[in-house]
Amino acid sequence: MEDDAPVIYGLEFQARALTPQTAETDAIRFLVGTQSLRYDNQIHIIDFDDENNIINKNVLLHQVGEIWHISTSPADKGVLATCYNKTSDTKVMTCAAVWRMPKELESGSHESPDDSSSNTQTLELLCHLDNTAHGNMACVMWEPMGDGKKILSLADNNILLWDLQESSANAVLSSSAALEGKGQLKFTSGRWSPHHNCTQIATANDTTVRGWDTRSMRQIYCIENAHGQLVRDLDFNPNKQYYLASCGDDCKVKFWDTRNVTEPVKTLEEHSHWVWNVRYNHSHDQLILTGSSDSRVILSNMVSISSEPFGHMVDDDELSDQEDQHQEEK
Repeated sequence: MEDDAPVIYGLEFQARALTPQTAETDAIRFLVGTQSLRYDNQIHIIDFDDENNIINKNVLLHQVGEIWHISTSPADKGVLATCYNKTSDTKVMTCAAVWRMPKELESGSHESPDDSSSNTQTLELLCHLDNTAHGNMACVMWEPMGDGKKILSLADNNILLWDLQESSANAVLSSSAALEGKGQLKFTSGRWSPHHNCTQIATANDTTVRGWDTRSMRQIYCIENAHGQLVRDLDFNPNKQYYLASCGDDCKVKFWDTRNVTEPVKTLEEHSHWVWNVRYNHSHDQLILTGSSDSRVILSNMVSISSEPFGHMVDDDELSDQEDQHQEEK
C-alpha cells in the first residue's frame, strides 16, 4: 500500500460522535460512537498501526441509546463518557454517563482488520451524570490536564461541574451555573481551556459565545453575535492562550482573542454550508481542520495567528527570502 493511500474502516451504523484517546500514549487510537434506533449501539475502538499502515479494531456494545457525544478521560485510558438518547414515556431525553471498557482492551487490539469472529463486549457503567433536574445533555468535557476526576457537562441552559469519586463509580455535583435570559436558552457546545490552570471554559448558545470561570461559575466574557447563525463548535489554541476558534451555520470559521472580543482576529469563509466542527492540530497550531455539511473537510494553514513562526516545519536555510515570502502568501 502506498504511503499516502487512505486506510478505510467501515461502520455497521451511521456515526456522529468520535474522539481521540489522549490518555493512550503508546498507540494512535480513536473512539467512534454509532447512532441506530433499531439496534444496540456500538463504540468502535480504532487503533492505527502506522508502521504497517493498517487499522486494528474492537467493538463495544453501548446498549442505552444513540450516541451524540463521546469524550475520554485525560488520565485513565479505560474510562470514557457519552451523551446518548433515552426514551421513556414517549419522551426522548439526552442523558450522560461514565463508562469503563474491559481491561484487556485498554492496551490495544491485535486483530486483523477483517477479523469479525471476535465476541463483542459490553461497556461497564461506572455512574450516571444525573440531569433529571437540568434538562438534555449537549456534551461532556473532562478537565484537560487533570487527574480524570473533574468533568463538566452542558444540559440545556445549565453548566454542571462534577467530581468523580473513587474509581469513578460516583459523580457528585460540586457547582453549577444557569444561563439566564429570554426564550428557551440552550447550550449547543462547549470547550474547556487547557490554559489558566484549567479554570476557564467557553460555551456556545444560539449565536453567542461566552467564557466562564470554573472556580466562581461566573461569566468572564461574552461575544454577542459571534456568528450570524447558530454556533456549532469551539476549540482553544493548545499553545497560545486567549485564542479561541468558533464555527457555525453562517458557513464561517472565526478566530478570537478573548481579551478583546469586539471583532474576530481572523475569519475564514471557505465552506458553502454549515460548519459543524473546528479543531486545532495540537503539535502545529497553525493547522486547523474544519468539517461541514457541504461534504468537505478543509485543512487551513493559519500562520499569521499561530504560536510558531512560519518555516518552523522546514529548514530555514532551504528557503530564500523570495521563496519565504511566496510561501507565506500561499
